Amino acid sequence: MNPMTKLGRALPPGIKLVAAGTVVLGAASYVHLAVAGHSLSTKDMAGLSVLWTIVMSIGMGLFFPLEQELTRIVAARAVHGEGAAPVLRRAAVLTCGFLAVVLGLVAGLARPLADRFFHGDLQLVWALGGAFVGLALTFMTRGVLAGLGRFNAYGAQLAIDGGLRILLALVCGIAGLHSALAFSLILVIAPLVAFAVTLPTTVRASLPGPPISWPDLVRGFGPLIGSTLLAQMMVNAVVVSTQLLAPTEVALVAALLNALVLARVPLFVFAALQASLLSGLASAVAAGDHGGFRQMLRKACLVVTLLSCCGGVPAVLIGPWLIHLLFAAPDVLTRVDFLWLSLGTLCYLLAQVLGQGLIVQHRHRAQLASWLVGTAVLCGTTFLPGGIAIRVTVAFTAGTATTALAMLWALTRRAASATRSDDTSAAQQAPAVRAS
Repeated sequence: MNPMTKLGRALPPGIKLVAAGTVVLGAASYVHLAVAGHSLSTKDMAGLSVLWTIVMSIGMGLFFPLEQELTRIVAARAVHGEGAAPVLRRAAVLTCGFLAVVLGLVAGLARPLADRFFHGDLQLVWALGGAFVGLALTFMTRGVLAGLGRFNAYGAQLAIDGGLRILLALVCGIAGLHSALAFSLILVIAPLVAFAVTLPTTVRASLPGPPISWPDLVRGFGPLIGSTLLAQMMVNAVVVSTQLLAPTEVALVAALLNALVLARVPLFVFAALQASLLSGLASAVAAGDHGGFRQMLRKACLVVTLLSCCGGVPAVLIGPWLIHLLFAAPDVLTRVDFLWLSLGTLCYLLAQVLGQGLIVQHRHRAQLASWLVGTAVLCGTTFLPGGIAIRVTVAFTAGTATTALAMLWALTRRAASATRSDDTSAAQQAPAVRAS
């Protein structure tokens, strides 16, 4: 059986329905930035790039946990035949409250944010706030849809969001617009339209059910937000660390950014797997299917390993040449650098999979602790002696590997404890059976 056949059989149910939408949304990022790059001045493009980076890193760190928790809660209720309408109502209140806090901070810090990141342009700060609104609302509905297994609607939302970004960017380019605000508003309009289109489906699919308490809804959000922010920091640490430690090495910073884009292709593919994986794991745990839970985790680890091999081997072999061809990157990186980046990407993906297992077991703190340990190892390795390129790439691999190993230890420890409990229960029941 060839690797691609194994990959297809190992995928959890629902992924194929999400994959097309993920491809469209992923392509939209490249089209959006490419058209903007040809339309805007260097200064305006820098402002848009910073806004895009903040939305995709800090915004993801703040609001993606909302999707993860809702997916876990709704999938568990679905196993027991409980409707998701009470969850959706409270999630809407929680999302609005969280957004009010975030937008309040953005408004209060508008002038410093504008001066520090957007060359004094307050309009981009307001666009940033609007992008946060779109991100929060789409993640809320995606969490409910994924938990209910409505992957057609989930994939449609991704495709509408991505398709509109592509369309609006092309319209701005063809119209000859040279406004950073116009291209920034694409990050506001597209997700809001996608949310509005799929909201009726989300509401109809959310049937009545028993109420959910606020503690049950919110108890995991703090650790999840911490974990997601640390994960985002770790995956971008190669470039950030180089910029901080060697700010004059502009060629190296540029080359590392281009190399990361290439090495992280498997992360883009994994995005299509993540929603259906979390839903499937949550359903298995809620049903008490421990064997199915372990099998799904093993399959998911196999999938990301195959993905990393498919992306990593070419990156190691032709990466230095390819980034020069595609991005005109300076010739400052070697195959060894790409090897470490590819290994780090593999370990990062394994940590993402194992982290999903901890989430559905309600072990958010164990997941956060694993990311904290990995971050400490990453920071310590970064300050070891040696060339800056090898230090930051090895640190990335060391940090992600440590995180994945810590999560694996936490999962196996829980599995061993459950096995001992089952054995003890069986031993206690055996005498009673013989006596009867």
